Amino acid sequence: MTPVQATLDAVWRLESARIVGALSRLVRDVGLAEELAHDAVVAALSEWPDKGVPPNPGAWLMTTARHRAIDRLRRDDRLAAKVAVLARDADDGRADFDAVLEEDDVRDDVLRLIFMACHPVLPTDSRVALTLRVVAGLTTAEIARAFVVAESTVAQRIVRAKRVLADRRVPFALPPPAERAERLSSVLEVVYLVFNEGYTATAGDEWLRPELIHEALRLGRVLAGLAPDEPEVHGLVALMEIQASRSAARVGPSGEPVPLLEQRRGRWDQLLIRRGFAALLRAERLGRPPGPYVVQAAIAACHARARRAEDTDWRAIAALYAALRRLTPNPVVELNRAVAVAMADGPEQGLRIVDAIADHPMLRDYHLLPTVRGDLLARLGRWSEAGAEFERAALSTGNTRERGTLLRRAAAAKASARLL
Repeated sequence: MTPVQATLDAVWRLESARIVGALSRLVRDVGLAEELAHDAVVAALSEWPDKGVPPNPGAWLMTTARHRAIDRLRRDDRLAAKVAVLARDADDGRADFDAVLEEDDVRDDVLRLIFMACHPVLPTDSRVALTLRVVAGLTTAEIARAFVVAESTVAQRIVRAKRVLADRRVPFALPPPAERAERLSSVLEVVYLVFNEGYTATAGDEWLRPELIHEALRLGRVLAGLAPDEPEVHGLVALMEIQASRSAARVGPSGEPVPLLEQRRGRWDQLLIRRGFAALLRAERLGRPPGPYVVQAAIAACHARARRAEDTDWRAIAALYAALRRLTPNPVVELNRAVAVAMADGPEQGLRIVDAIADHPMLRDYHLLPTVRGDLLARLGRWSEAGAEFERAALSTGNTRERGTLLRRAAAAKASARLL
């Protein structure tokens, strides 16, 4: 990669959401806006190597994309009415475009873009792909590589998403107050899905995907700046910051997963922990009842405060999971509560909770159910059963690193059983 290409790539990552957002407000079509923005990138690749990188490359991209928008609107008879409105200037209409683009509402443009990319009318995988494409500025190849799917699959998802938004005439606008809370939950869900795929990759040969963790953190921080009065946004940022602080300690020398209780806590990133605590404090200072992300951030904070694994306040964590269960009653939360209860009150109590939810349809192919059950059985000395559970978990995971760890645990459990 040449220095110009590297500079352009960095600028695009920083400015793409702002540029696509501003263009979407003008042309009212996120697909067309992205196309125009990429036309500007192509122009930069053509001109910058000869003329040099301009002093303000982001503004150069915005201006170039704006000119492309003017030309496109003039050529498109279907948008003649928009041209008439925007081209009031007797000369060539550019003064009006300048006025629109120079308004101090870039913040709202980016927020509109995020809400549009995460619109509930789209399936979840399309929301994730479109958000990473038009908001985070990732290429189709980068998204495909991160999620271990074919590039053509990601491209199809993005194309379909744009088509659905256009066919459904989804407006480029912030949702009305009555819908905002529901729509915000969709946005937060997408950001957290991106983070989780980076934090614990569901497939492939790597346990972590740092680029997705980075993009999710960046999206969360941007969203917190755009929606500073929403405690759940700060809660999600706090949760991701604290969880991301463990990244270096979560991988062993050979790339294998390292469980939380076995991690070297000296390797946890204290800057990210402090940022997480600050975000959690911002959420709490807003004075509203805690939502699911704030509660999960409080759980992460309990772990972060413990200097050693044995110092962890498991009773507090179990109580927080009970509160989370009331907010979002689902078996995955209950499975996590079982782990905390087992640590606080013994493995028998945790196993009782796990067995009560073992037949839930949501957990049928969820590899963490047999993983947790295997852990608890091993702690009870029921080695043969534990080995069988670890084998079942290994068959259910798509991640190569995790599968290897589970198979080693299964073998160790069976070896212990033979010694009895």
